[in-house]
Amino acid sequence: MIKRLDNVKLSITCPEGDLIKIASRNLGAPVKYFKILKKSLDARDKNNIFWIYSIAFSKEEEIESAPAFEKISSNPRVAVVGSGPAGLMCALRLIEHGFKPLIIERGQPVEDRRATCQKFYAERVLNAESNVQFGEGGAGAFSDGKLNTQTHDGYNRDVLKYFAKFGAPEEILYLNKPHVGSDNLYNVLRNIRSYIISIGGKFLFNTRVDGLEVKDGALKGLIVTDTANRLTDHIPCDATVLAIGHSARDTFEMLNSAGVEMEARDFAVGVRIEHLADEISYAQYGKNYKLLPTADYKLVSHAHERTVFTFCMCPGGVVIPAASEEGGVVVNGMSLYARNGANSNCALMVQMRKSDFGADDLFAGMRFQRRIERKAFDVGCGNYKAPAITFGDFAADKLSCAFGDVKPTYAAGVTYAPLNEVLPKVAVEALKAAVPDMDKRLKGFASPHAVMTGVETRFSSPVKIIRDASRQSVSLKNLYPCGEGSGYSGGITSSAADGIRTAEALFERFK
Repeated sequence: MIKRLDNVKLSITCPEGDLIKIASRNLGAPVKYFKILKKSLDARDKNNIFWIYSIAFSKEEEIESAPAFEKISSNPRVAVVGSGPAGLMCALRLIEHGFKPLIIERGQPVEDRRATCQKFYAERVLNAESNVQFGEGGAGAFSDGKLNTQTHDGYNRDVLKYFAKFGAPEEILYLNKPHVGSDNLYNVLRNIRSYIISIGGKFLFNTRVDGLEVKDGALKGLIVTDTANRLTDHIPCDATVLAIGHSARDTFEMLNSAGVEMEARDFAVGVRIEHLADEISYAQYGKNYKLLPTADYKLVSHAHERTVFTFCMCPGGVVIPAASEEGGVVVNGMSLYARNGANSNCALMVQMRKSDFGADDLFAGMRFQRRIERKAFDVGCGNYKAPAITFGDFAADKLSCAFGDVKPTYAAGVTYAPLNEVLPKVAVEALKAAVPDMDKRLKGFASPHAVMTGVETRFSSPVKIIRDASRQSVSLKNLYPCGEGSGYSGGITSSAADGIRTAEALFERFK
């Protein structure tokens, strides 16, 4: 019989192995089965920080059985467009149900993609088809691999299990704030691909969907382009999962031309802000910060009429180039599993409204993003260097001429430039008000040495592809929009869960 103990407190100076001793004392016998169910940090009192666990244990060996999935009897032709979190998790669940999906990805497999991105960082020559936004793993492949989410989707747990199954650290199954790290994601993605192929699935890389074949209001096939060889082909399908991410602007335009119903969405724009990781950890944990993992944070400010919030916080991470169009600068954040870099960074985002860019025009938001990205490109010397400024100079409307304690980590290099002139005026005003306000809750956040690097414009999709209760497009049967690109999720976990739910909808249809 498995017993469970909750609210088990362990000092930060105690080894985790002490939990087995606690379980043994509770049983009055040696433990043969032991499992950590939850782990979180209580740092409310900096003089008394401790870990809190929930644990399960037993006197007997316990075998955890894998879930059994009902299988389809037919073999429908299902294409999954996009191999980010939504597309890959959808494909994995389809495999479990007996499907043999075809995954179509405009970018490269992750090993080639990583080399392409490294070349871009060094030489600043962009591959518009394979970059930080496009390619195996999606934008999430070059991130912290954070798997925490504010959503309560019933499939969130399944997402964690899939990641762990294919090589992510087992601790993601119980950590309160799980993360994989970009270095681990590289191997996880290759393992997922190998598994899908071994079961009968197939990948088409360097393949962009450029058109839809429609008959009687239903999708019957895809027109694709092999971007490496510039060849066009037709792929028949019974259903297509559209998991294209938030940056496939050309695909959005193609879908609109094909009559797929969409609507404009609000989104946010901003910058990456960097601080010294040690200073953030000290502010969060006090003098014992070196005994703990690099600290994270999550902040929101209502000091201005526009909400400002932090997003995708990367402890001990770096800022990376994330452009997907020529002539535009976009930034993102990334950290490895160890989170041991000198700086910590986050996206510092300002809420934008459809009224800021024209609510009556479906793609006005997309053009609004593009204008900001091109301004950043121009003031950054026009070679994908990013405009950067210290917060002290940003607040004073001055141009930085030197960096202080915090050195920018943006991989393609930065240029001293007036971000105040790149971002919309309302965003500049909101950031000036929000950073000192956030400093009230995280001392040092408003350090004049903090580095702001721009621009962060790919927080979410500027459009939403409308779907019905069956998860199909309301205007085109057999088309299943899901994930960030369709406006139904934000971040790795919620996108992956949306992909799994879409796979379940396909199973219900075809079983």
